[in-house]
Amino acid sequence: MNFENPSYFWLLLLLIPIAVWLVLRVKHNDASLQISSVAPFAKTPKPKKIWLYYFPFTLIAVVFMVITLARPQRSDSFSSETTEGINIMLALDISGTMLASDLRPNRLDAAKNVATEFILSRPNDNMGLVIFAGESFTQCPITSNHAALINLLKNVEYGMIEDGTAIGLGLANAVNRIKDSEAKSKVIILLTDCTNNRGDIAPITAAEIAQTFGLRVYTIGVGTRGIAKMPMQDVFGNTHYVDTEVDIDETTLQRIASMTGGKYFRATDNNSLKSIYQEIDKMEKTKLHTESYSRKTEKYLPFLLIAFGLLALELLVRITILRRLP
Repeated sequence: MNFENPSYFWLLLLLIPIAVWLVLRVKHNDASLQISSVAPFAKTPKPKKIWLYYFPFTLIAVVFMVITLARPQRSDSFSSETTEGINIMLALDISGTMLASDLRPNRLDAAKNVATEFILSRPNDNMGLVIFAGESFTQCPITSNHAALINLLKNVEYGMIEDGTAIGLGLANAVNRIKDSEAKSKVIILLTDCTNNRGDIAPITAAEIAQTFGLRVYTIGVGTRGIAKMPMQDVFGNTHYVDTEVDIDETTLQRIASMTGGKYFRATDNNSLKSIYQEIDKMEKTKLHTESYSRKTEKYLPFLLIAFGLLALELLVRITILRRLP
């Protein structure tokens, strides 16, 4: 049970002056009789009805009136929620060019950080991770355990697999991992910074396979326009940054997205990469259906009747049992 107007309980403070008034009233209402001596009445027993003078009819009635003003209620509620998640497979390029510093601290770490935020923002979706360079493998299959997915994503680093850029192989691997899922909406987010130069599957061929299974592919080209600083090691193992021209096959990435009903994005810095994931998040909203029902039943009537009953009982006692003779 809850109360619609609980602030009325402050009125209970009025019981203090009312109680004082009742005590003083009883004290000054004692009957008096002038006689020469009260000694003959010293041992006279007091009638039991005298205690009705001290019974706090009014105080108890005030308590129940305050409870009535606070409007006690009983709530009956019903809620039904249905969530339809989206299956998303991330395909991440981890080739050597992803270590370029045009994104901070480099393209690979920037992509991992933004992908982590994207995963955390979609708790109702099942997600997985495919990585690729000269070859491809599944870092994490489709799962609802986002904590495990994020841990595996953090462990991704350059050198895990042979270097190179097999975009078609990475996309085909992602398609293979998501095509048999039961979700109505299946999405692949492919991120790369180069052109396809390795693998046995051409990017367009992989896109045709994705199209056959009704998969939507969003492609992201990562890298500034023009020249970027690329880390290189000399014969002594020392790392030097050299100016390297950024070469992204945007035509192929745009065609992949267009064939599958997705969209191509170009991320030239950290902020634009973050904005791209936010835009994808808006386009791929999870369907949520919620039904709620609430009914409140007023429960103040019993308290009101008790209050009036106590006041009526006190009045009845005053004019009958405790009736005073003039």
